[in-house]
Amino acid sequence: MKMISAIIKPFKLDDVREALSEIGVQGITVTEVKGFGRQKGHTELYRGAEYVVDFLPKVKIELAVPDELAERVIESISTAARTGKIGDGKIFVFDLEQATRIRTGETGPDAI
Repeated sequence: MKMISAIIKPFKLDDVREALSEIGVQGITVTEVKGFGRQKGHTELYRGAEYVVDFLPKVKIELAVPDELAERVIESISTAARTGKIGDGKIFVFDLEQATRIRTGETGPDAI
């Protein structure tokens, strides 16, 4: 099993959710986060004063998938979240040792 974590632009969330649904992903966890990478933030003007916005709004998507589905998930997220501009995000993949569905007690791939 794999745990996939993706940081994307907020306005791409619906596109990514639809793309994951099309390949059979049944559940995701979404968190609103802030951060920066190579973008390093930007400056904005507010009431005549310029200030630096260091952390940009992003969305973090987390999902657990069987090993055989991991590559398709990565490809789907990449395609749906890509704008071609800086700040499109990152995808991280971790080995998932164990998963347990609390309601039924199912474990392993059956739990996801």
